[in-house]
Amino acid sequence: MANDQYPTPLESRLGYLLKHAQARLASASAEALAPHGVDGHELALLVVLSAGEPLSQVEAAGRLGVDRTTMVSLIDGLEDHGLVERRRSPQDRRKNIVELTPEGQDCLRRAEKARRAAERRFLAPLDEEAAASLVRALRTLVLTERE
Repeated sequence: MANDQYPTPLESRLGYLLKHAQARLASASAEALAPHGVDGHELALLVVLSAGEPLSQVEAAGRLGVDRTTMVSLIDGLEDHGLVERRRSPQDRRKNIVELTPEGQDCLRRAEKARRAAERRFLAPLDEEAAASLVRALRTLVLTERE
């Protein structure tokens, strides 16, 4: 029997490795974020909203790559906790502008610090150069447009 008839161990498959690495990182991040009252999706929205210019719900959804229903749910949860507020756009009354409250800015600062620490712990088995190389390689794969 030829060697190529035997399946390769899962540990040599990129999809398997990426899936399980992401699951471990997501679990570590969730644990780190829990004391701050946000999850990874909510933190991502806080990051997007902190970028500077005021964003509508639709614009924020586009930046996160989520549908409008998901965005409304995320904003509702953050608004219930006093982390964001909606207001009508002065330029277009049909739009809701979403902005961080001072509490949201504080939560973002603390939660991002916890997320970065969890990420450093996750990458700890790699030396600094290998960790930076992994992040650069993944960024290239994610940001490169499909041909």
